[in-house]
Amino acid sequence: MKLLLAEDEQSLSRAIAKILEKNHYTVETVYNGEDALAYLELGSYDAVILDIMMPKLDGIAVLKRLRAMGNSVPVLLLTAKAEIDDKVLGLDSGANDYLTKPFDTKELLARIRAMTRTQTAADSRICFGSIVLDRATFELSSPAGSFRLTNKEFQMMELFISNPKQLFSTERLMERIWGSDSDAEINVVWVYISYLRKKLTALNANIQIKAARNAGYSLEEIT
Repeated sequence: MKLLLAEDEQSLSRAIAKILEKNHYTVETVYNGEDALAYLELGSYDAVILDIMMPKLDGIAVLKRLRAMGNSVPVLLLTAKAEIDDKVLGLDSGANDYLTKPFDTKELLARIRAMTRTQTAADSRICFGSIVLDRATFELSSPAGSFRLTNKEFQMMELFISNPKQLFSTERLMERIWGSDSDAEINVVWVYISYLRKKLTALNANIQIKAARNAGYSLEEIT
């Protein structure tokens, strides 16, 4: 299950991300409201954790724009604010739940489970061409077989399948999958592209990850 965490306090963000990853969630992190909205417009998530007090766009503004776009992804608002009016505003703006800092780890995990419980198995699968990616199991499959992807393979493949034919630069992939504060070298992107290409070939896929010189990569149907 893939989550977007938008929290501007980076040390807290890293701590929450580690907790979530330890509990088998895939997590992408951003530190301001504008980036949160951009990621939500581009990517596909099972749930979102939004801090209210963020730079550029606050969490309420992000939430309102998200709902105005027709995106019904479950949203948990995370904030130091505890006043009833703030909670009511968040819920009336389309939030599914509200958690006040400081919070207990068990409560955070329980609220995420409750928020996502109503999603069906069908919602977890996305397709392009002959390939199906199950976001609940990380399984990439076709009529010819299946592979269980690693965390980074899954994130990259989900981004491609959710945005077929869209071009992603190496730098954009690095930022989206590894994060802007990662110590990983840029060539790790090429390594994972190679891993996914080999799996698609083994699955006899009718889609491929194409490279555009000096531009990036896109997922295209084989013609």
